[in-house]
Amino acid sequence: MFKFNRINREKKTVEAMIKIYCRKNHGKKNEICFDCKELLDYAFKRLDKCPFQEGKTTCGKCKIHCYKPVMREKIKHVMRYSGPKMAYLHPLLALYHFIDSFRKTAAKQNF
Repeated sequence: MFKFNRINREKKTVEAMIKIYCRKNHGKKNEICFDCKELLDYAFKRLDKCPFQEGKTTCGKCKIHCYKPVMREKIKHVMRYSGPKMAYLHPLLALYHFIDSFRKTAAKQNF
């Protein structure tokens, strides 16, 4: 289903949340709309550049807020809508996300 490293798991989780949101709010069944695709691409870019990588906690609990304010509001809106639905639509991703929320952020990696 997904690789068990932290960044790939986070990508799968955010992708699932955006798909749930788009399907219910923008009427897309098999694909996501342009705006949601743009948000997904942005989230993936931010995860790829995360200075904590495998030692990261969930983005909501991170000390560094690397999203632009507009994109941060969009992703918060998506997560508020999709988060409660994740437990029954994607239980494993929801469980891992819950567990990851208890992580303490590791020191930054040097790039």
